[in-house]
Amino acid sequence: MCDNLNKDYKICEELGRGRFGIVYQCVSNTTGATFACKSIDKRLLSDPTDLECVEKEPKILQSLKRNLHTVQIYNIYEDDDYLHMIIDLCDSPDLFDRISSHNGPFSEPEACGVLSPLLLSIFNCHLSGIAHRDIKPDNILFDARGNLKLADFGSAEWFGADVAGMMTGIVGTPYYVAPEVLSGREYNEKVDIWSAGVVLYVMLAGVPPFYGETPTDTFQAVLRGNLRFPSRYFRSVSSEAKDLLRKMLCKDVSRRFSAEQVLRHPWILSKGETRSMADLT
Repeated sequence: MCDNLNKDYKICEELGRGRFGIVYQCVSNTTGATFACKSIDKRLLSDPTDLECVEKEPKILQSLKRNLHTVQIYNIYEDDDYLHMIIDLCDSPDLFDRISSHNGPFSEPEACGVLSPLLLSIFNCHLSGIAHRDIKPDNILFDARGNLKLADFGSAEWFGADVAGMMTGIVGTPYYVAPEVLSGREYNEKVDIWSAGVVLYVMLAGVPPFYGETPTDTFQAVLRGNLRFPSRYFRSVSSEAKDLLRKMLCKDVSRRFSAEQVLRHPWILSKGETRSMADLT
């Protein structure tokens, strides 16, 4: 650990680990406040692309407008071997764990209670000229107060005027990645809306909208983008929820909703409680 890090924070128990590093709980020696310390071992980064992502993440987090539903970065410490980021502590189960342990699909109000703050975070990212590019349940965290926090900006990218608003590169996760990313074309920030739409579909149905037996089969299903609502999963899902899914999981990017449009959709405004007369008959 860096000397300055140990001077400022007491490093406590391990919270989790990934390919390149470990997340610890830590306590400020000045205020006593608790945070998470994301420690990355740069010696494990043999691929230049991985090193670029690791070095980019703290810069991305620092450039984001502060938002309740986005993980905040407070301090950075770096030496020859390690990069340490002090970020919000999110030690409650993430959305992946909540979906896995949930007794069946989420109710519409439950799903809306996740999607609404997630879209507020995405809207804030896009206002800052940043696309997350890897939105999935594993990266949707919760703090001790139950606040949703979008995390893990290692795949994020700037898309502002300086870069003509477009991005390239195949990044993301099977099931959740947008078709235009897989096609190899340039794409814009609406890839995040597609991924959030997949998250909503999974919460309401308990299964992803596009999948296959292998990653290749899954990618082919995503590229086809043939959105369906099987009755065995969607029999009790409202027409308003399905309408929002169609607008988020629209293969035509020009017609796909923006984050602001999602936040203004009637299903979001009603907190998932909207029911049309057709649903009640």
